[in-house]
Amino acid sequence: MATKEAKDLKDLKALATHFRALLARRDAKKFILLYAYNGTGKTRLAGAFKDLGKKVNQDGETSRRDTLYFNAFTEDLFSWHNDLDNDSERFLTLHPTSQFFAGLEELEMDNRIKPILGRYADFEFKLDKAPLSNSLGEPIGEQHIVRFFRTFITPEGKVEINNIKVSRSEESIFLWCFFLAIVRLVLDGDKNYKWVKYVYIDDPISSLDESNAIAVASHLAHMLANVNDAPKTVISTHHTLFFNVLCNEIGKGKSHRFFLKNDPASGSYLLSDTDSKPFLHHLATLAELNKATQSGNIQRCHFNMMRCVMEQTAIFCGLDGWTECIKVPEADPDRDLHERMINVMSHADYLIKEPEDPPARYKDDFRKIFETFAASHLFSAALYSEAAEEDVPVPKSKGAAVKRVAPQSMPRTPAT
Repeated sequence: MATKEAKDLKDLKALATHFRALLARRDAKKFILLYAYNGTGKTRLAGAFKDLGKKVNQDGETSRRDTLYFNAFTEDLFSWHNDLDNDSERFLTLHPTSQFFAGLEELEMDNRIKPILGRYADFEFKLDKAPLSNSLGEPIGEQHIVRFFRTFITPEGKVEINNIKVSRSEESIFLWCFFLAIVRLVLDGDKNYKWVKYVYIDDPISSLDESNAIAVASHLAHMLANVNDAPKTVISTHHTLFFNVLCNEIGKGKSHRFFLKNDPASGSYLLSDTDSKPFLHHLATLAELNKATQSGNIQRCHFNMMRCVMEQTAIFCGLDGWTECIKVPEADPDRDLHERMINVMSHADYLIKEPEDPPARYKDDFRKIFETFAASHLFSAALYSEAAEEDVPVPKSKGAAVKRVAPQSMPRTPAT
């Protein structure tokens, strides 16, 4: 998509430094909202941002920190004890020395988490303690654990099913609610979290369905945006709907909106400012696919991107599946290449085994399929804004040329 500003940064540390400088300005906005594809480096960026605010003493201990963060590493602070021998004791253990769990008992965290969890889930939990052993199995103390249970109402009365193992999605919801309870303590000025100057959140909804994605984004935005002295916040995601709801809920006046892309060859990062118009990921993807098709620089990642666009199109049009977007009659002379392209895009490990630069026959197929798709689904030429600005040819519809028109603002996905 056309952008107001694009900044080329040499590495993730430079990007993290740039974000800190933006948030430290006297007239700074409170939020940085960042969209990036999976694999771009969002999780590593969160680590780089956190490390810039951390000091370690000569003994290797952290003497200062300023960032409370949630990312893939946060989930590693929780681990399952599954009791594989007896299949009866199942619980989550909490990392015993992490600052993340400061004041766990003193602050009655279970009572703080429960009302938040009630927004998203029907299971319940108890904070408890269990013996802690060393690598030799010798007891060395106690550790905090979380036990899950469900309560059912039956004709005979209330029944409680204990020691359940919740699903991966439910576990993600619980960890997120735990984090939100800590953020609430930060906003309330609790002494245990006075060190928090920044909150950095990376992809909190990787396992959630779309209804929860909307709920999480809306709740988070209202929680942070409506507090005057809230810490400055960075939120990064690969989830289009989550990003769009955040943009709508927080508003342009309070947030920077960026689209991040990386160049694996040089290791550099391109940060594009999307404040100038609403962010519509599938439109940006179409523009990038068109650019790759016309330039011939078709990489392995473009095959997955094209499938994602087709999946979104199929959902919107009510088709049986994304393959319907490139379905062709039996008599079509290009039927073989269509079938080959479906096979390539349908098997995740197929192109992984191919070199980074796909074979020429796949590039040819890709080009034909994309042009057929773009011509069959009459997206406005304005959507190919990058192509129009760089004078790259825009795909033409069958039987009529697609007129180039000035890029226009598109309506945002309504927040719910």
